Amino acid sequence: MGNFLVIGASSGIGKAIATQLASEGHQVFATFHKNSIEADQNIHAHFLNVLDEQVDFSFLPESLDGLVYCPGSINLKPFARISVSDFAQDFNLQVGGAIKSIQAALPALKNAGKSSIILFSTVAVQLGLNFHTQVAASKGAIEGLTKALSAELAPTIRVNCIAPSLTDTPLAAALLNTEQKVEANALRHPLKRVGHANDIASMACFLLSEKASWITGQIMHVDGGMSSIKQ
Repeated sequence: MGNFLVIGASSGIGKAIATQLASEGHQVFATFHKNSIEADQNIHAHFLNVLDEQVDFSFLPESLDGLVYCPGSINLKPFARISVSDFAQDFNLQVGGAIKSIQAALPALKNAGKSSIILFSTVAVQLGLNFHTQVAASKGAIEGLTKALSAELAPTIRVNCIAPSLTDTPLAAALLNTEQKVEANALRHPLKRVGHANDIASMACFLLSEKASWITGQIMHVDGGMSSIKQ
């Protein structure tokens, strides 16, 4: 069994990943910011704000088999209404926070001998969607970080990225808060439903496992077929 760090594990996809890893017997170091986490024998909860100038990672074990960075935002507005500071705020959370976390965990990831990092993008980077410039700009940077970092850290540490489409989580609540919105968004996908947190968590846990030991530098599209099928 391994040690895994899940940044942003209090809800949505991060919570699903932490729960699945813990159910498999792994030790999960799960961080939260706004919502607390119910700890148990396999889940060790720690408060963490990745936007702090000095982030305290002293709780990390000496060896980590994997790191998953989940914090994100979905701010959909016309480009003309988005300030440079809005873009910077998203970048600090989604890219800057990931960089801080990876740099802090790097010694422990190297100590494991073979380990894995999972980052998150969005289907909007590949497709180009109206009102998605703010989120797509940061997530596009995450995809670039994934590619470059996977080259730099090979062969010891694998780095992959998951790019979901709309997933039913608290982060997307405003987009799915009526039955009509859920149905309309489901119909946009070839598989005719929106994603669930466990859909994404299953891919993340696979990429963290030895079953994915020959996979690195990949952007995995878990999106109901939206990025690759046109109907």
